[in-house]
Amino acid sequence: MRWIPFIILLILLQWYAFQALKTLTHNKIWWVLYGLIVTLIIGSFLYQIFNFDRTVGWTPGINYTIGWFIALVTGQLVLIPLLFFEDLSRIAIGIYRFFSTEQKFYLPERRKFITQIALTLSAVPFATLLYGMYKGRYNYRVLRYTLEYDSLPESFDGFQITQISDLHCGSFDNFKKVAYGIDLINKQKSDLLLFTGDMVNNKSSEARPWVEKLSELEAPYGKFSVLGNHDYGDYSQWESEAAKQKNMEEMYQIHEDMGFNLLLNESRYIEKNGEKLALIGVENWGAGRFKKAGDIEKSIAKIHPHDFKILLSHDPSHWEAEVLSHPHPFHLTLSGHTHGFQFGIEIPGWVKWSPIQWRYKHWAGIYEEKEQKLNVNRGFGYLAYPGRVGIWPEITVITLKKKNLLI
Repeated sequence: MRWIPFIILLILLQWYAFQALKTLTHNKIWWVLYGLIVTLIIGSFLYQIFNFDRTVGWTPGINYTIGWFIALVTGQLVLIPLLFFEDLSRIAIGIYRFFSTEQKFYLPERRKFITQIALTLSAVPFATLLYGMYKGRYNYRVLRYTLEYDSLPESFDGFQITQISDLHCGSFDNFKKVAYGIDLINKQKSDLLLFTGDMVNNKSSEARPWVEKLSELEAPYGKFSVLGNHDYGDYSQWESEAAKQKNMEEMYQIHEDMGFNLLLNESRYIEKNGEKLALIGVENWGAGRFKKAGDIEKSIAKIHPHDFKILLSHDPSHWEAEVLSHPHPFHLTLSGHTHGFQFGIEIPGWVKWSPIQWRYKHWAGIYEEKEQKLNVNRGFGYLAYPGRVGIWPEITVITLKKKNLLI
């Protein structure tokens, strides 16, 4: 029953959009072709939604169905307001004629050039979202930041960290392009490689085909990782609790096979020239309905309060909720999770916008409060909508600098 209003709204949307086509052409072949395309896209979407198999979860096929549906409806939502205001003017003209001279009410025909403008404008988001599906999702970008600290040990001045996040291996369907992105990570030649969660969409088995390639990633001071909300198998239906636990154990093994040191509410020291910094990894902690397995107190049990600390925490809402207010300062927190919504506009120094900012205060890039900093990685992979527009897949490279050594 809860889907009935949505379906009615969808039908009305399609009917209204069809009026634009009727205005431009009376050739019924085009009407039939349009109807077949729309029926295929919407029919596939509704079929996937109503028959979603939680034992399988998100697959590339479902992602593509969602992508085409989003592209179609977004284009139509741009089209409809222009046609609506055109209709309001037609109604106003009809009423004016009725009460003035002709004493007969009828609606003037839609002006063809208005419909042409509306269709042209609606084609822009439609084409843009299709571009995001076929090109944008593999448009890997390396974003570089230099972060300065008074308290950084001198031996770590110039220390370089590469952060990746949100692989979502279950969505990958082009080995060559993903392999290029993985090789690009290695080309940064960073001292330390950190992965901040969401290896898969639903099940650990999605990552198994990528173990060999991801195990090629190298960093002289090690590779460390944490879990994201998708890594626990909570979004799949399991035949038993034992099956879910087996999936979790397989996830632990996959991290090990890839060469990652998985931090489960624990810490490690990174040492250089007799000095050290603390690397801390918490399990997923997210605001609202998201899993709250992260335990800061447990993770820092072996860490001195005055150590320089780098915290891996998948969900950036954790930073404001618990990290900033903690009596022990966490100098750098690395997160992911938001994907930057995989859609937005970013022009450095001018505009940074995405719908995700209505949900997350900290959603992409560097944030700072006093000497505590947060980086929210935009993600390497994608989920649901199989593309990216304006918010590109990211490889973050952070260089740590000690302030009093800068000239």
